[in-house]
Amino acid sequence: MQLCVALDLPTAKENLDLVTKIKDYDVWLKVGLRTYIRDGKEFLKAIKKINPDFKIFLDLKLYDIPNTMADAAESIMGLGVDMFNVHASAGKRAMKEVMNRLKKYDNRPIVLAVTALTSFSEDEFVDVYESPISKKADQFAKDAMSSGLDGVVCSAFESESIKKITSDDFMTLTPGIRPFGEDAGDQKRVADIAFAQNAKVDFIVVGRPIYRADNPAEVVKKILKAL
Repeated sequence: MQLCVALDLPTAKENLDLVTKIKDYDVWLKVGLRTYIRDGKEFLKAIKKINPDFKIFLDLKLYDIPNTMADAAESIMGLGVDMFNVHASAGKRAMKEVMNRLKKYDNRPIVLAVTALTSFSEDEFVDVYESPISKKADQFAKDAMSSGLDGVVCSAFESESIKKITSDDFMTLTPGIRPFGEDAGDQKRVADIAFAQNAKVDFIVVGRPIYRADNPAEVVKKILKAL
């Protein structure tokens, strides 16, 4: 299981200060929608200047018509990131189009499909998708696997079931991780490290427990030791 640190702070400077503090650790860095819209590809270059070995997860959750998603995926190839995601809700045709477009590249990034956002409660999810989270997440995972993707974004509560119906090699990345039982904040379905390990999660995303700490590097060190 690998640690992915969320760079969700209000400014590029604050995020890069955090990156500098943890530059000696073997972690992934998640660049989300707000950060990328605000700071763009120059921010990605700035991360690599601090440590060229950092791996970057571009968390934009592409969701559009198939051709537009494939165009966007191909544009992402020029950014030098190591992983990005799309919404499984866009459907199998869109996911297949993305993967077909990336076939010509020798070293494409890992591509994941978002199943159910971890901010959803069960009732909220049913209002939108008219299906329980667990059932729909399983379906989305099967759709993603059959479309050639590498894995899915899900909560730790869906990871074990998804592994059973797909493959142990089919990756799961789980946001909303509170490593040692910290406050859930705006997330509804959160888990700690032990739960994620038992659920065979491949990547855990941790944000606030790290960047709100007085000593982020110590928290990262503690998490890596627990992994």
